[in-house]
Amino acid sequence: VCLCSRDVPSVDILVWSELPTGAGLGSSAAYAVCLAAALLMVCGAISCPLQEGESTARWTEEELTLINSWAFQGERVIHGNPSGVDNAVGTWGGALRYQAGKITPLKRVPTLRILLTNTKVPRSTKVLVAGVKEKILKFPAIMNPVLDSIDAISQECQSVLEEMPANPSPEYYPVLEELFDINQHHLNVLGVGHPSLDSLCQVTASHGLHSKLTGAGGGGCAITLLPPDTSPLAMEAAKQDLCACGFECWETKIGAPGVTLHSLSSLNTQVLHVLSQS
Repeated sequence: VCLCSRDVPSVDILVWSELPTGAGLGSSAAYAVCLAAALLMVCGAISCPLQEGESTARWTEEELTLINSWAFQGERVIHGNPSGVDNAVGTWGGALRYQAGKITPLKRVPTLRILLTNTKVPRSTKVLVAGVKEKILKFPAIMNPVLDSIDAISQECQSVLEEMPANPSPEYYPVLEELFDINQHHLNVLGVGHPSLDSLCQVTASHGLHSKLTGAGGGGCAITLLPPDTSPLAMEAAKQDLCACGFECWETKIGAPGVTLHSLSSLNTQVLHVLSQS
């Protein structure tokens, strides 16, 4: 199936990304979403939403659905049988609920500051998933309650996140931190932990911060929640200790908007420099 069903001029596509590849951060989905949006716009299948004087703009819900459907096809080319979660998050942004193959955007969620850390330990998602399945088949009476508990953690986290915008109380953060800790312990029980992730959690805990793995586990990346009252000194000290372990970390946010069209004037100097070299 061809995305551009009509004749279009030849195009050169330049990709610039801050996302490390192969680290379980959805870099392939981000690429697929941006590529789908760009090509659909060139084909005239979706509009150019950017009005004169605007720095950024997003497409209509119908157009985002089309972008997402084509991005999913891109993910199928790369991964074979993806869940569709990564491209959906890249398209709509914010937070999504995924259960039994159904993806539901959460309407009201806060933007949370996090420290994203890459242990740089390579892992195979396929091998890790197979290991979890093997444990469940071997010890169903033990492992199924663990999965039920993880589901309950997700639901509790969803409830907290949906309450936070209407009542931005700092009291929610200790609850989220405790859920992080419980979830990380459960993931270790499932067999997707790794000594590098244990070290990461210990380092951030020594600075009063709470972390959990993200992605497939077995290495890869982890996220550390940064409550509003996190002191800059504590965060910098945590960063230094994490880097001393050979990890790489970035301060970022979750709950941000999805695919967006930017005007040239809104891009930072680093991106403009890359574009000017093309």
